Parts: sequence; structure tokens; C-alpha cells
Amino acid sequence: MSINILKTLGDGRRYMKTWPMVRQLGLYFPEYRVVRATQLAILVMPVLAVLASVSQLYTYGWAFLPQALTIALFFISLPLQGLLWLGWRARHPLPLSLFDWSNQLSAKLTAMGIHCQSLGAKACYLDMALILKIAFERLDASYWEEL
Repeated sequence: MSINILKTLGDGRRYMKTWPMVRQLGLYFPEYRVVRATQLAILVMPVLAVLASVSQLYTYGWAFLPQALTIALFFISLPLQGLLWLGWRARHPLPLSLFDWSNQLSAKLTAMGIHCQSLGAKACYLDMALILKIAFERLDASYWEEL
């Protein structure tokens, strides 16, 4: 089971790096907000964990070491929860509406001469993120304003 959790964390990290950070997608997908929150948590939570633990030990003494460690573990677990959710979402199968929309987007990119794979039968959100990343890099802004 621990290997599965590590794989999910790795998938979450890959999905976080792949997802296009475009505000327009935030209206349709929660990934924009989750990725932003997870990136912030990766930077801030270790510092907060140390500060909270040290301040509790300073205030109450070594007798409160278990509580200080618990607080530190809580703060450190927050970015991991974001990565776990992103990893789960990355491997989650696409609903039919998103599957069709992604295939239309892939066909549009292919018609423009941009190499893009169409989605297979077992397409997941990570596959859609790859297509979206290519699309946001190559398509002009007028296409995205039509959404």
C-alpha cells in the first residue's frame, strides 16, 4: 500500500507540473485552485510547522513535546494532502463530456499541424492536462474567450 501512496504522490506532482496555470480554467476545474494552494503549502507549511513546534516547546517546555510533534506533522501533512488529491484526480477517468471536448480540442490542434495525440478509451485527467497545456501554448487567446 505504501508504494501505491508514493505512486499517487508522484502522479500528483507530475499533474501539478502539467496542469496549465491559466485563470480561465479555474472557472471549470478545481485544479487551478488546488495546484495554487498546494504550491503555496509546499513553501509555507514546513516553516509554519517549525515555528509552531518551537513556540509551543518554548512556551510550555519539553513536557509538551508530543503535542508539538503532532502540530508539526499536521502542518507537514497539508501539502501531502493536496498532492494526494491531485494524484487521485490525475488517474481518475474523464467523464464523457470532457472526453468529447478534449477530443475536439485535439482534433483542432491536429488540423493546425500541431502534433497532439487523441485520447484513448481509458483517458484520464492527466491526458486532458497534457492536451490543455499544448493548446494554451499554441492557440491564440480568441479561442479561449469563446469558452
